[in-house]
Amino acid sequence: MVKAYIGLGSNLDKPREHVSRALLELRDIPHTRLSLHSSLYASSPLGPADQPDYINAVAELETALEPHDLLDQLQALENTHQRVRLQHWGPRTLDLDLLLYGDSIIDTERLQVPHPWMHERDFVLMPLAEIAAELSLPDGRTVKELALNCGDNALRALPSESNFQ
Repeated sequence: MVKAYIGLGSNLDKPREHVSRALLELRDIPHTRLSLHSSLYASSPLGPADQPDYINAVAELETALEPHDLLDQLQALENTHQRVRLQHWGPRTLDLDLLLYGDSIIDTERLQVPHPWMHERDFVLMPLAEIAAELSLPDGRTVKELALNCGDNALRALPSESNFQ
């Protein structure tokens, strides 16, 4: 089994519900176990400014799936949430990003791991630091180190009563 970290985000059609439901649905991926997940966070959108704020979280999975097979499962889950890819960094009902897959470095047309922009995104790093602060990336930097040096995207933790348990 390999530990994989998944970034979750939504900003359309009740985004908190999409992220909370997706956390439950990650449990149903074959040959995969949801180990833990972060709290929910709200963040300003990247890309076009004329879109609602995002709800974000990070989940830790233990999986026997190969990286591209896991990606297929994540994209299938996005599709069940009516994910439509109309605009780069545009609004979406659910976005699931494979951030890390063990200590693998993957660079294919379909998949780049570690996620190429995760080191710039507080809405990824802060939830990831909540559940795996001491985790080292393949380049030797820790999640905690990256989170401390990351820019601000108006990230705010949601009150605990709003978080999925």
